[in-house]
Amino acid sequence: MTTMYAALLRGVNVGGARKLPMADLRTLLTDLGHDAVRTYLQSGQAVFAAAHGDEDSLAAELAGAIEKRFGFAVDVIVRDHAYLKAVAEACPFPAAELEAKQVHVTYFSAPVDAERFAAVDGPAFLPEEFRLGDRALYLYAPDGLGRSKLAEALARPRVTKGVVATTRNWNTVVKLVEMTGP
Repeated sequence: MTTMYAALLRGVNVGGARKLPMADLRTLLTDLGHDAVRTYLQSGQAVFAAAHGDEDSLAAELAGAIEKRFGFAVDVIVRDHAYLKAVAEACPFPAAELEAKQVHVTYFSAPVDAERFAAVDGPAFLPEEFRLGDRALYLYAPDGLGRSKLAEALARPRVTKGVVATTRNWNTVVKLVEMTGP
């Protein structure tokens, strides 16, 4: 039996650094023995079917293969369809009523608790807001991620220390649910 997964690569094909053509990523995943491999956009999302492994071992396997083949390290988070769907359904913001650029999900490699974010003065950033979920953070940024002061505060090393974090806009969140679905 196989499970559909999404691989979220952090920081590839951004600003001309760490170039990883999606065709090469598809080939790499196929060479690792995965099926039904597809990519989405150029910013480091792939879906695939795997008959073995778990999210952490699949992420480590892919990260190691990327470093070996392309010569640079990439943080990778792998999540299955059920998780991706649950994250989308648990969004505390009315995503269907907002522009996709206004709602983002940051996926974490491990669980995070509210204490990690205690130093972030949420009310100081209103109308921007964030909420925690299962290994995820939901961000409402009315002016988009690029102009979000709250996103900057949430990405500081003291907040993200010890976990891999990678953010996707709402269109990508929804598309990954669709692509990994039955």
